Amino acid sequence: MPRKILPLLMVFLCQICLANQILIPMDNTQTNHLKAYGLAYMLLKGDIEVEWLLNYRGGSFKVQYSKSIENECKLRAVSYEVLSEAASAQIVAEISNPNVNMDVVKLFKAAKIAVYSPIKISPAEFENTDAVLLVLKYAEIPFEVIYDEEIMRGDLPKYDWLHLHHEDFTGQFGKNLRRTSEADIKAQEAIASRFGFAKVPQLKLAVAKAIKEFCAGGGFLFAMCSGAETFDIALAAEGVDIVDNLDGDGIDPEAQSKLDFDKTFAFYNFKLQLDEYDGMNFSDINSSAGRYRGWGENDAYFSLFDFSAKWDVIPAMLVQNHENLIREFFGQTTAFSKYTVKPSSLIMGTSASSDRYIYGELGRGQWTFYGGHDPEGRGGGGRRMPTDLNLYPNSPGYRLILNNVLFPSARKKKRKT
Repeated sequence: MPRKILPLLMVFLCQICLANQILIPMDNTQTNHLKAYGLAYMLLKGDIEVEWLLNYRGGSFKVQYSKSIENECKLRAVSYEVLSEAASAQIVAEISNPNVNMDVVKLFKAAKIAVYSPIKISPAEFENTDAVLLVLKYAEIPFEVIYDEEIMRGDLPKYDWLHLHHEDFTGQFGKNLRRTSEADIKAQEAIASRFGFAKVPQLKLAVAKAIKEFCAGGGFLFAMCSGAETFDIALAAEGVDIVDNLDGDGIDPEAQSKLDFDKTFAFYNFKLQLDEYDGMNFSDINSSAGRYRGWGENDAYFSLFDFSAKWDVIPAMLVQNHENLIREFFGQTTAFSKYTVKPSSLIMGTSASSDRYIYGELGRGQWTFYGGHDPEGRGGGGRRMPTDLNLYPNSPGYRLILNNVLFPSARKKKRKT
């Protein structure tokens, strides 16, 4: 071999050895946690396998090195480390140790995401503050907006992941005219009429049942705020009139006793709030202790449970974070009263007064319910301006949302406990 070629070959081999993997740390060294999820999603979209290192430095990501991926990290201002083959092997050995609470989950395919939102059919200005819409846009994760019409047409099987936010599946238009305009109401009434329903509550029940079928068939459902609470209320109240005057008749006087909690996902034994239309509460699922403790307080937190990454891999994925304590935030449904959460629901985040973050399985599918409206919006009431996530690139509350976005991309193992 010519002497001039040998040094060049050695340099080339050294570069291969040194640049074997890219680690995207998700601990406090990460400059932009939210954009890191978007990067992982983009790689999956390009059929590039991503490893999720559960409980290793905050739930880091690892991927085969390429210059284009390194450049993408720089473009998104995402912190990264280039690993040699030896360094990568050392991390794998550390995680594989049976005495440490870590594991590696391989992510294979980007989930097709749908966001259920009335912005599809009307101005719906309050939806501008939907936390999932905000974080998907900020992280540059593509999604499609759907609403009642698409669901009634049978479009849900096109998607892997569905989000519900502060929707009212009882058909009472949010019980608050400050957040539901006349245009919103007329648009929903028009859809109900087109599909042969006499009133909106009947349409919303049909939509809720279609979503339940989607989940049972293998879909993943993520619901926040009143979307979680009213979804279960609508299912429990099938065939029972719980809407006062809005639909042209009164409430069934025996409505409470006729609720069927066997039909719900997460909640049972709850009591309906059947007051006048201007009331804000739907039921006692919404924790009054969490809701009224004080809109301006910044010293209240809920905690995430520490699950076994090797044995309880599903909840371990869903709680990956660089913080264990997350500051409370509010919403029309702020958090879930502990006595209304079914024993079959897995509690993943809780405070002394309420449960905040819960998970369950239905048929071949899974669901997560997350209380509150905006993880970085702790002010209360009225129409708020959308949160600027450029100010919160490391938000632990928003990380929980994005854990759910990546979750369907994993080869999931059943929980053993």
